Amino acid sequence: MSVTLPSSVDAWREVRARRSFQGQLPVSAFKRLGELVASSEGDVTYELDFGRDELGVAYVAVRARVTLMLVCQRSLEPFALPVVLDGRLGLIVEEREEASLPPGYEPLLLEQDGKLDPLATIEDELLLALPLVPVNPDYELPEEIAGADEEEISPPETTENPFAALRELMKK
Repeated sequence: MSVTLPSSVDAWREVRARRSFQGQLPVSAFKRLGELVASSEGDVTYELDFGRDELGVAYVAVRARVTLMLVCQRSLEPFALPVVLDGRLGLIVEEREEASLPPGYEPLLLEQDGKLDPLATIEDELLLALPLVPVNPDYELPEEIAGADEEEISPPETTENPFAALRELMKK
């Protein structure tokens, strides 16, 4: 087990050695993620486990926990979103191998040499976990925008239909 995260690993060698990496990295270490969050404060606690399952499929298990500050698209105010990842990525070299992955595996396409950037892998999974449109679940729309309750809405006044006379003429 390693607490330092190398910038590049040979995924096939890590699978054979059943290697694990775990530790904490600041949110600021993830450049693409930093562009989407309101604040890059905080730490990502991560764990990467390489191995083979009972079917012989090479994988990397990605687990991470972080609380990210996002901007609510309703209120335009920052809010904290806890993100928890726990998934398995099936290691493949060609796209056609994706069909042979067992259910529950997401494909991770590697180069022929098997080089893998662990930081980018964690960041990719964090980016995929973010909502497309961040909305604070605790935010309620103001009364003037949300409108009155259904009980308070009076039924529209009945107005005379201008075509009622025409309808009567067509019946004749």
